[in-house]
Amino acid sequence: MENIKFGLRENGAQFTLLVVINAFVGGMIGLERSILPQLAETAFGLSSKTAMLSFIVAFGVTKAICNYFTGRLANRLGRKRLLIIGWLFALPVPFILIYAPNWNWVVAANVLLGINQGLSWSAAVMMKIDLVGEKSRGLAVGINEFAGYLAVGLVAFLTGWIASEYGVRPYPFYLGIIFAVAGLFLSIFFLKDTHQHVAKEQENNQRLSLKSVFWDTTFRHPSLGAVSQAGLINNLNDGMIWGLWPVILAAKGFSLTEIGLLSAIYPTTWSISQLLTGRLSDVYSKKGLLFWGMLLQGLAIVGSIWAEGFYAFASIGLLLGWGTALVYPTFINAISDFTSPMQRAESLGVFRFWRDLGYALGALLTGVLADWWGISGAILSIGALTIFSALVIQIRYTK
Repeated sequence: MENIKFGLRENGAQFTLLVVINAFVGGMIGLERSILPQLAETAFGLSSKTAMLSFIVAFGVTKAICNYFTGRLANRLGRKRLLIIGWLFALPVPFILIYAPNWNWVVAANVLLGINQGLSWSAAVMMKIDLVGEKSRGLAVGINEFAGYLAVGLVAFLTGWIASEYGVRPYPFYLGIIFAVAGLFLSIFFLKDTHQHVAKEQENNQRLSLKSVFWDTTFRHPSLGAVSQAGLINNLNDGMIWGLWPVILAAKGFSLTEIGLLSAIYPTTWSISQLLTGRLSDVYSKKGLLFWGMLLQGLAIVGSIWAEGFYAFASIGLLLGWGTALVYPTFINAISDFTSPMQRAESLGVFRFWRDLGYALGALLTGVLADWWGISGAILSIGALTIFSALVIQIRYTK
């Protein structure tokens, strides 16, 4: 274990490989981002927002549960093994989306996709944190999220363009076959596990152990609880944007190509900005980054109610992307501040459980509110909830 070293340069080859693998993981999400709501309407005739958003509910619940168990199993089974298992669940997804005879098959595909994301994305980010050590955690997470969400944005745009040229099925989903096969191949044959880095870091650990990782991370520890609620609300509003954004844009008369581009601005801004905000979370107040990031998201969501025209929606996407970039790497860096190396994976799993449960709650809540009060009422409610989350950070986060 004497040869184990921490840092980006010291582990450059493995870190770079993990960045590439996580880009493929993100690409699997981008596959659906701009076109699945259109598929629901055009191929299956769904009009209820709640029914349409059921695929996000299935994805969010499954990913949240897998996040929790990934955190608990990371030290027992190893990060690499969990990453490979995640890719095996991804392989059938594009084929199901291509040949689905009804909407239930699409929902089932998103259960598999949730397992893939919960296992593979979680394992990849844990491995990057293991490799770089304490001083560069935020930067490592920022690079990880940059790669993943840049892929989400680029693939969302690309699938929107392909759908406008060749139809919603099957051609956009061919990309998913490439991503799943490439991710699995690289994970099996080129990636090394990071369990020795965790053991080495634990030798010098001076943090006290949490009494109950689940309950402390969820609520009892004021800072961990504040981060967990903000993570849930962050993905709750992202679930709304994922499900309603294409519908709103279509109602405004935008073409499929424009919808793909506007759908891509938010995750692309989010991803690129994390190269800066990830590093900021290593050197600047994490509380400040979390508060301002959540507040900016909430204000942008409320402002979208009155947006008209391409540039107005593009500006909303930029603000949402920047606000999300401020909080996303900071979440994981902050969780790591309050946990020991041996409990870090499990605490991150609990946090990611609540964070990604926000996808399901956001889609479900948005669908119900949109059917009851209209789309504007749903947007206003989610925006107000996001602003309230910023206030919770300001009150509860203590460091």
